[in-house]
Amino acid sequence: MVVNTASFCGFTSQYEGLEKVYARYKDKGFVILGFPSNDFGQQEPGSNKEIAEFCKNTYDVKFPMFAKSSVSGKDANPLFKMLISKTGTSPKWNFYKYLIDRNGNIVESYNSLSKPDGKSITSEIEKLLKGKSS
Repeated sequence: MVVNTASFCGFTSQYEGLEKVYARYKDKGFVILGFPSNDFGQQEPGSNKEIAEFCKNTYDVKFPMFAKSSVSGKDANPLFKMLISKTGTSPKWNFYKYLIDRNGNIVESYNSLSKPDGKSITSEIEKLLKGKSS
């Protein structure tokens, strides 16, 4: 799963759900890739060091987090440009999620309101881990 994150957002508490999902499925090959971004509401103003400290100290984030980058528009990082191109949808806000299978196929995208540890996402993850697609 690829997700754009921000430290000062109303959805920042989703770090907890993301970490819970990561801990639950990581031994089965599931990974979450976090991409801090200041694109929406200027809610990620800190340096990479400040972001890393916040994630570790506040939510004990253990899934991989990348350097802060843009995830939308012409300045989007290459991964997000590809995700946007393939899905036709771009992040509308922080904590937008893309679920990708083991072969690199984008299975689904989820808006910020979708809880990472909610049934709709976890049931899809479980299907993918069993080798079934939706």
